[in-house]
Amino acid sequence: MTDIIADMNLRDLWEDAAAAHPHKTFLVFQYRNGKTCEYSYCAFNEQINRTANLFAELGISKGDCVSVQICNSPEFLLCLFGLVKLGAVMVPLHSKSTLPEFRHAITVCNARLAVIEERLLDEYRQLQKDEGLLPDGIVLVRCHNTESGTAAQASGLPYFDELKDRQPTQLKLAPPLDSMDTAEVIFTSGTTSQPKGVDLTHANLIFSGIYGIWQTSLRDSDRLLTAMPACHSNFQMAALTPVLVAGATLILLEHYSAHSFWQQIRDYRATITQCISMMVRTLLLQPVDTHEKDHQLREILYFMPLTNEEKVAFEQRFAVRLLNSYGSTESIGWVITDPPHGKRRWPSVGRVGLGYEARIVDDKGAELPAHKTGEIQVKGIPGRSIMKGYYNDPEATRLALDEEGWLHTGDKGYCDEDGWFYFVDRRANLIKRSGENISATEIEMVLSAHPAIELAAVIGVPDPLRDEAVKAFIVVKNGASLTVEEVLDYCRERLAAYKLPSFVEFRADLPRTCSMKIEKKKLH
Repeated sequence: MTDIIADMNLRDLWEDAAAAHPHKTFLVFQYRNGKTCEYSYCAFNEQINRTANLFAELGISKGDCVSVQICNSPEFLLCLFGLVKLGAVMVPLHSKSTLPEFRHAITVCNARLAVIEERLLDEYRQLQKDEGLLPDGIVLVRCHNTESGTAAQASGLPYFDELKDRQPTQLKLAPPLDSMDTAEVIFTSGTTSQPKGVDLTHANLIFSGIYGIWQTSLRDSDRLLTAMPACHSNFQMAALTPVLVAGATLILLEHYSAHSFWQQIRDYRATITQCISMMVRTLLLQPVDTHEKDHQLREILYFMPLTNEEKVAFEQRFAVRLLNSYGSTESIGWVITDPPHGKRRWPSVGRVGLGYEARIVDDKGAELPAHKTGEIQVKGIPGRSIMKGYYNDPEATRLALDEEGWLHTGDKGYCDEDGWFYFVDRRANLIKRSGENISATEIEMVLSAHPAIELAAVIGVPDPLRDEAVKAFIVVKNGASLTVEEVLDYCRERLAAYKLPSFVEFRADLPRTCSMKIEKKKLH
């Protein structure tokens, strides 16, 4: 396939970047405790090579999957690029995911090795002992915001940094790579209880970098600051890869703090940053600083809705405009976006971006005229500008990607007569909470397994800071008793913290449609 990427792969991309600007700063990382570290392109590439050599020594070869469940850190980036240089596949997992959640991802991908934070050791050992998973073992990463050492020393397991530093800085193995080889599998919560793994190729990640450069007019002199979770596509494909392709500088924060964020923008001389609505709202709640307009930001990559009042208040107070957009892990780039130059049309999420097509269709697939609400569909090239598919799930891939290359998002929106798109509603049962995608069905499945619960329904309700909160409606079985705290304790053992219900309401029954399905539109 001939396109702008040709047969380039991520190993080539890193070698080219390190050769083109060896002494340029690639990464500045700030830990939660305020400490920082910094790497040039050449120095970081050498650390990537050490990491690739480490994985090879541990038995990882081309095509093998390795799960990585660690917080924002240089080690996360080293694992990603070290694995892809070998032709292996990274499976990034949210650092707060629970055992049932990461068990599913590890099983789907048949991950051979896990790189984890120390606090997760007991649960991962359980997976090895009870289910025979992770045959090549576990490697521990020290967390700088917690006390380290006790669990690892008792277990005898190795530390990532100690193993890496024993390796040479020259790559020992360089198997042939193709741009369509899988580089990463990102699990994204959708409308079902079992998240699907999005199969991302080397070409996908490189394309996201090229697209991000166009979207923000990114230059090698830019400094992009972000606090987005490193395991998410909005960090990897809207921040990390554009910086790498452009030869710019990435400032990655381990942790978002509304109290510190705007000062970090100024201190690090950031020219571009990323925000979600929760960040905008919490920043507006901070005391006014007379110097807060004294920054070098020219663009804020923005995702998810705000009211007109919030948007105007933020842009006026901080003297910078928001670049609105719409996309998903499956679409690779933020496929519908405010253009990098010229007018914008808030609350539109923008126009179709470079290399894509988009349309609004009805339930039968017919394209709708302007201002008619229907499903947003986007078109690209699988494995290049949109996902290759869902990993080890051909049926889900068939349902999401049709033969013409249209990605069926399930999201609702409309388009005006000038080609500006407007986002109306998320796909059914998807709750957005502080930038996290939460499947209502997944939580319902967990609740329904409780021996005292007869019926459960979960919806998203408005939250002034975090977009949506999770609310659970529960019907208790006859003769059983249950308290809110008992429900939450049960959920804490089975769900990540960000998926826990904020509200629990007990009811005698739940409304149903004529087909006996729970009628969620009557719940609030």
